[in-house]
Amino acid sequence: MGQAPRRPEPGPGLPCPGLPGPRFAVVGNPENRRVELFTAAVREAGLPAPRVVPWLDVLRDGGAAFGADEVVRLESPGENADVDLALRAMDDPTRVEGSARWYGRFMASVRTLSGGRRLDDPDELGVLFDKRLCHDVLTRAGVPVPPSPTSGAQAAVRGWDDVRALMREHRMPRLFVKLAHGSSASGVLAVETAGSGRIRATTSVEMSGGRLHNSLRVRRYRDEREIAAIVDGLAPDGLHVERWMPKASLHARVADLRIVVTGGRATHAVVRTSKSPLTNLHLGGARGELAAAIEAAGARWGEALDICERAAACFPGTLCVGVDLLPAIGWQRFAVGEVNAFGDLLPRLTGLPGSGAEGLDTYAAQIAAVRRRPPAPATPPRASSARHRAVSAAPPRSPNHPARNHHAHA
Repeated sequence: MGQAPRRPEPGPGLPCPGLPGPRFAVVGNPENRRVELFTAAVREAGLPAPRVVPWLDVLRDGGAAFGADEVVRLESPGENADVDLALRAMDDPTRVEGSARWYGRFMASVRTLSGGRRLDDPDELGVLFDKRLCHDVLTRAGVPVPPSPTSGAQAAVRGWDDVRALMREHRMPRLFVKLAHGSSASGVLAVETAGSGRIRATTSVEMSGGRLHNSLRVRRYRDEREIAAIVDGLAPDGLHVERWMPKASLHARVADLRIVVTGGRATHAVVRTSKSPLTNLHLGGARGELAAAIEAAGARWGEALDICERAAACFPGTLCVGVDLLPAIGWQRFAVGEVNAFGDLLPRLTGLPGSGAEGLDTYAAQIAAVRRRPPAPATPPRASSARHRAVSAAPPRSPNHPARNHHAHA
């Protein structure tokens, strides 16, 4: 079954003939495949290779400046040991702790960038990397999201006792506990209880010697004391709690979608399936059949894409976001789980039919969108809130360390 018809609005499209090509600059880790893939896409578009400004230089030098004609793209600072050490102050890249410090220092470093034409608004990044603030923005815009008592950071979660209290108060026998500033399922627990007092938490967190580590193996804890110890260890970095909404399935596996929205249009989609509540590909999830998901959604497929576009519209200063869309059982209702600032790493995936990005991967679609509608010159970011200043800290110099970091995706 083909894709449901959608309204005939222009997508990113191909570059208009006669328009001069932009001059790109990228802030990223030069050795990272994200930077390599974007550089290759720029060259394939017939444009000069982008100027690459390493995150490590930004952190060490206290900023970077860009020319008025440079279109500046921010890439994830993940997967670089020195950058991770500077942002989290953790010498073990598998450690889960330190995400609040990472957030404060990352946002402080973003605000040291000056000039250029930005594809990533600094103030919007601050919201995208705080699940509590992002949930509140989406809720206020009428975007369907799982109910959450921590939306807008209203309810403080100081540990497991608070989580238990929220479960009782809001009648949530099944819920997700997430790090407010986490990524790639780091620190996520899918918690479910039964009337008999039984409890189970599914997570990639491994506790060893009183420390929390990310693992590539999904674990299930059934001892409430162990679950409480993990949540208590995560709580100082800030926690977000959401009702667990049962998801639809494909071929007997739970399923959700990553929808990339470029220039306001849903351009790319991938289905993620898993035998566990965590569908992340690095945790054993697998790509599902998009055609099967579209067929299951039927006439609701267009509505699913519209929801993702509405979520992206909450961040008009950010060219591209990856929306995690949660289909309910039956594929007739949808909710937005998260909106990711760096959610476009989907190599070799080409655009959806009718999106205006047919035949283009996620990077080529963004380049085409910029050529059609170049961003305006950057303006200074708004003053940081008191809450943001409280978690911010000046990034220290970063000593060398051979480890790799887990903050690969938003």
